[in-house]
Amino acid sequence: MLNELAKKCQGLFTMLWREVMKFGVVGGVAFIIDTSIFVWMMNGPMHGSEVKAKIVAGIVATMFSWVANRYWTFRHRRQASVVRELLMFILMNGIGLFIAAACVWVTKYWIGLTDSTSLFIAGSVVGLVLGTIFRFFAYRFWVFTEELENEPGFIHDRDLVGHPDSAGLPPEEGDSDPTTR
Repeated sequence: MLNELAKKCQGLFTMLWREVMKFGVVGGVAFIIDTSIFVWMMNGPMHGSEVKAKIVAGIVATMFSWVANRYWTFRHRRQASVVRELLMFILMNGIGLFIAAACVWVTKYWIGLTDSTSLFIAGSVVGLVLGTIFRFFAYRFWVFTEELENEPGFIHDRDLVGHPDSAGLPPEEGDSDPTTR
């Protein structure tokens, strides 16, 4: 039982690592964009309006993130309906942005820390980490939802995690060996 669980966890890691790595690179660049804009606005044009500054920075970083994730990270999972995909992406990012802005709000108004360092850590470290975890799973399972079975590097992913749909699948047209699925 424990050995089977370990195998499934290893399979899940193997299945997700490619997307996690690409998602991490996109996230790193989006973090630089978000942080740069947030710090600039918090210390400049939006001084005193840190929550709004975090929202503006998040929106700009989100626009970059959608393009990069759509055309690189999850390029094999893009939906046929670009509008639906974009609307789901915006909704999921709105939730992720709310998580980061809420961290700034809690720090400033509930905890009472108003210095730039505390607000930066709340929004661009704690909020970003929590929002990023939410976003990865939201993108993977709700935004970019097309299946990967036709991509050679992803053919056995379902087998790795013991997915019930992977057993007994009929061979696809032109596939003479069902064990290669």
